[in-house]
Amino acid sequence: MSNLSATITLSKQGNHQIDCQGAWTLSGIRKKNLDQSFQKLNRHIESPLILNAAFITQMDSSGAWQLYQWKKQLAKKRKVHLIGLNSKHQALFGMIETAAEQIKPLPREKTFRGLGLLGKKSIEQWNELKSYLAFIGKNFISACHAFLHPRQLRVRAILGIIENTGLDALGIIALLSFMIGIVLTYQMGFQLKNFGATRFIIDLLGLAILREFSPLLTAIMVAGRSGSAFTAQLGMMKIKEEIDALNTMGVLPRQLLILPRLWGLLLALPLLTVWADIFGLLGGMAMTHNMMNISYLDFLHRFPKVVSLSSLIIGVGKAPVFALIIASTACFQGLRVSGSADSVGRQTTRSVVQGIFFIIVADALFSILFSTLNI
Repeated sequence: MSNLSATITLSKQGNHQIDCQGAWTLSGIRKKNLDQSFQKLNRHIESPLILNAAFITQMDSSGAWQLYQWKKQLAKKRKVHLIGLNSKHQALFGMIETAAEQIKPLPREKTFRGLGLLGKKSIEQWNELKSYLAFIGKNFISACHAFLHPRQLRVRAILGIIENTGLDALGIIALLSFMIGIVLTYQMGFQLKNFGATRFIIDLLGLAILREFSPLLTAIMVAGRSGSAFTAQLGMMKIKEEIDALNTMGVLPRQLLILPRLWGLLLALPLLTVWADIFGLLGGMAMTHNMMNISYLDFLHRFPKVVSLSSLIIGVGKAPVFALIIASTACFQGLRVSGSADSVGRQTTRSVVQGIFFIIVADALFSILFSTLNI
């Protein structure tokens, strides 16, 4: 056994000597077994200690390194003497020992690691923001050029995007808006009842749904539903090198892939917002009838008197801005996919998160602007 694998045993001379035996080579070292033997012997050995290497039959750099590491570890608590190496093994061990002693530990970073990570992430986000703004600028120029030259518009592709992002989303948008109308009416109506002001529920409901909830929730739903689809589609095309093929053929991916999505969503989202307004008000109307005994005719009679057309225009007017944010963010992240399917999932997540974030920021800016202008 000793000729086939490396072993260590306590010498018959006493607890102050360890005998190293066998082939101390890459194939002969069983590190787990050696470590277990070393731990057992380490409890009984005395100082000064002798490492007897006379029974080592073969040695390569792996064995010499293992022997050096043990000698160094044992020398922390006691004096250690290595004996018995033949001239060939001694030369190899000496070379390993000299090289190991020349290795200097890496200096510890003096700066706070979290601060460095924060700076790195900040630089990455800043560079990504600059790339995103450049992407928006290029697409804005292309969109203006296409608007001035209508023949370059891919009408069939735009209609397909309108169908996918608008027509196919009517059901979920209607259900969500109807439920939101019910919830808003219940929450606001419960408080208004305490003050005997239930008649003002129509005023609050109209303003809340038309100006804020319908455009905002519709945009968030479209960002999660269609924005993620845009990113995944472009990402898979990037992985399959279809976009590179388009560039090779002299076809601009911007004209073929991005602008149809941009124009399609720009047309679909305002229509979805109006659709959400209708079902949000229907949900509120149903709840006011059941909760406050306000008839449907009274609701419809009072609504146009207390809710101005400007509320509808403001809400629908937000939709094109939200559409531009969703389409540009989704396409930008889709074109940043690289290498693997994991990258598709990662960029799709970033697309949805960034899209929703920018939508909320834009909505907050709209609120500040309209409040300043008293609109």
